[in-house]
Amino acid sequence: MLIIPLLVLASLLDPVWPRARCSLSQTCDPRQRRDAGGRGGVYEHLGGAPRRRKLYCATKYHLQIHLNGKIDGSLEENNPFSIMEITAVDVGVVAIKGLFSGKYLAMNEKGRLYASELFNKECEFVERIHELGYNTYASRQHFTEQPLPPGTGSISKRRATVKRQWYISINGKGRPRRGFKTRSTDKASLFLPRVLGNKDHEMFLHSNIQLLQQPTCRCRTAPHKL
Repeated sequence: MLIIPLLVLASLLDPVWPRARCSLSQTCDPRQRRDAGGRGGVYEHLGGAPRRRKLYCATKYHLQIHLNGKIDGSLEENNPFSIMEITAVDVGVVAIKGLFSGKYLAMNEKGRLYASELFNKECEFVERIHELGYNTYASRQHFTEQPLPPGTGSISKRRATVKRQWYISINGKGRPRRGFKTRSTDKASLFLPRVLGNKDHEMFLHSNIQLLQQPTCRCRTAPHKL
C-alpha cells in the first residue's frame, strides 16, 4: 500500500516532462533555436543547419553560381554549381550560397545579381511560399517605392507609397533578369527548392575525396650560401 504514495511523491519531486540539459560551456535558453526552415524561437546570424537544395526555376533552369562569380541557369540535372545552401538569417529571410563555388548570391542597387565572397546586406532575400510549392526570393535591401493611386487607402496629406519587390529571376534563356523588371507572378521568378538526389550526394562526396587526395607541394629550398 505504500507504493502508490511513494510514486506520487517521486512524481512531484521529479516531473515527467523532459528538460533540456545544457553543458557548462553553454548558456541555457528556454526558447528553442530556429532551424533553417524558420521554425522555433530565435535566430542566430547565419545560424541553424543550412538546407542544401537545387533551385529549379519554372523556366526549366537550375540557378547556379560559378567559381568565377557568374550567375545563370543550367539545364543539366546534375550540375555541382546548382547545389545551394539556404540558411535562415531572420524571420522569413534567407542567405543563398553556392556549395561548390563558396560564394553568396546577392543583388546590387541596379537590380543585378552577383556573387559575393563575404556575406553582406545585399545577400539577404525574403523567402515566400506560393502555390504548387514554388518559392520567390526578393531582395531585402533593394526595392522600388511607387505612389498609390489617388483615393486608395491613405487619408493623410502625405501621399502613401507601396513597396515593389525585386526578385531573383531566370528568364527563358537561362539569364538572370534585373530586379526592377521582375514580378512575383512571373514564371522566371518562381523557384522550386529540390531536395538533392543520390547522384548529387555522390558528386559531393567525390569532390571532397578529390580535394583530400590532392598532392601536397614538396618544394626544395636552395642551399644557403655562406
